[in-house]
Amino acid sequence: MQQIAAAVAAHGWTQAEAARRCGVTQPRIDDLLRGRVSRLSLDALVNIATALGRQVRVELEAA
Repeated sequence: MQQIAAAVAAHGWTQAEAARRCGVTQPRIDDLLRGRVSRLSLDALVNIATALGRQVRVELEAA
């Protein structure tokens, strides 16, 4: 989420512009930028990151 927010800020996009480029609604981008983790699925985050040209890697470690 932090890297997605950083990418949006680096481009200077409004929430509406970021939403359009990521294929989601502006309220979804607002949730992301405000850190509302419970409102975003992992799938949604992966799709948004991919739309921004980011590669997603998931690592699992033993507890």
